[in-house]
Amino acid sequence: MPRPARFYPPGIPVHVIQRGNNRQPCFTCDDDIAAYAHWFSEGATKYEISIHAWVFMTNHVHMLLTPTSEHTISRLMQYIGRYYVRQFNYRHTRSGTLFEGRYKSSLVQDSQYLLSCLHYIELNPVRAGMTKDPGDHKWSSYKSHAFGMPVAMWTPHSEYLALDISNNPRQQAYRKLISSTIPTEVTTKIRHRANTGLVLGTEKFREQVEAMRK
Repeated sequence: MPRPARFYPPGIPVHVIQRGNNRQPCFTCDDDIAAYAHWFSEGATKYEISIHAWVFMTNHVHMLLTPTSEHTISRLMQYIGRYYVRQFNYRHTRSGTLFEGRYKSSLVQDSQYLLSCLHYIELNPVRAGMTKDPGDHKWSSYKSHAFGMPVAMWTPHSEYLALDISNNPRQQAYRKLISSTIPTEVTTKIRHRANTGLVLGTEKFREQVEAMRK
């Protein structure tokens, strides 16, 4: 079955997953992750992409991004692959590919699924058994959402900002959201849509996206 073509309409959030080749580690230490974050942030600025959420794990990363034009997310991922992999290979005296050839992605409907997608991304370290508290994982956007920690590359999404007009109540509301359990069917849907490239949203939203392709 042919893989769906990449399609990222401007202004629609995209959940992106990038994995190490054969699920091998793509980060071996904090210096590696810091280097990846540098190229990620620089590339997003270069291609005018908003970064709403991220989590950097040992062998994969999750991101929630909004592009301003159709092809910029693909260019961002190429940019990261070009500069980070070159630096990683040099530092670790290796050669060859580091990431899977095709990253995973899914368009995300704002009003229905965006906060659930944030929840899913930032709870990755908890699901993986790395920590019991998402705040204990250094390399994610959780502390920005939950406690207002400033990070230069972070652009809060309007759905997050709509939780409250004031910072402290908004952060409290987000912490309450994250402390709740994501329904299994929602987790399964988020994972399936990203892995297959399908739209995460209602039937009406999927129809709207398909109409944009024409």
